[in-house]
Amino acid sequence: MLLQQCRQLALVVACFIAVSVQAQSNKGNVLLINTPHDLQQYFKYTGHDIPLISGHRGGPDKGAPENSIEAFAHSLAFTPATFEIDPRLTKDSVIVLLHDDTLDRTTTGHGKLNQYTWAEVQQLRLKDVNGQVTPYRVPTLEEAIVWAKGKTVLILDKKDVPLATTAKLIKKHHAEAWVMLTVHNAKEAKFYYDDNKNLLFEAFVKTKKALEEYEQAGIPWAQIMAYVGPDDKPENKEMFDLLHQRGVMCMISTAPTYDKLPTAEERAKAYVQLIKSGADVIEADRAIEAAAAVRELAPANSDKKKFFGRK
Repeated sequence: MLLQQCRQLALVVACFIAVSVQAQSNKGNVLLINTPHDLQQYFKYTGHDIPLISGHRGGPDKGAPENSIEAFAHSLAFTPATFEIDPRLTKDSVIVLLHDDTLDRTTTGHGKLNQYTWAEVQQLRLKDVNGQVTPYRVPTLEEAIVWAKGKTVLILDKKDVPLATTAKLIKKHHAEAWVMLTVHNAKEAKFYYDDNKNLLFEAFVKTKKALEEYEQAGIPWAQIMAYVGPDDKPENKEMFDLLHQRGVMCMISTAPTYDKLPTAEERAKAYVQLIKSGADVIEADRAIEAAAAVRELAPANSDKKKFFGRK
């Protein structure tokens, strides 16, 4: 029993060391996106596009907790990717990355995040996908934005941070080239677009009605990447066609669906089928696994190759 426990501890430590080395290294995949126009072109549908990967909640893995800079670096060691992340406010209004409004599942803390000051949150440590405590701490959104420049693109989900506060932080860092915003409706998109014409949105466009609302709001399609839903279903085809006609890439999120299939073989088959069905972007908890599954589907002549590099 003692020998088994020692082996398990050694494995956990090895995971932490590997992730730490990757996080501190300059070697890895990067997205060569330097301007808001580059970002628009990266997400422009052409019909000859490389399947794109977005790490849901930062693409967590063993030893790499969700919504952590270490998770970003770990994923980028294996694949180019963007990362969907979850900004939330502490008691003293510092924006940190945490999906839940409580600390228990992903940190060593207990209770509501908004009952903790930033100084108190700094004393906590993050847990990985298996619930193992890691040496890593909760990052601020500002830390993530600074780290991501020249490496990847962050996609900010909407939690409890006021829209105006988020918009102000992006302007502060002139980060329109590598920070996108999730918007659940045309009203949210219009608020941001009226404030800053250079922003790009991951927009919920699941229905023709939603599509029409974005058009009525005057949001340029060149500044939208569309989230269509979590499932591969026949009804998606109409939305794929309508959005592709407008030059818009379509994303399926596999986190609540195909990421949960029991075997790697089943998951790989599902990821491939999504691309073959018309999706352009897969947002996955298992970002590394999804990228490996769809890599062979990349066309040889895609102009999107210019956006992928290593540093």
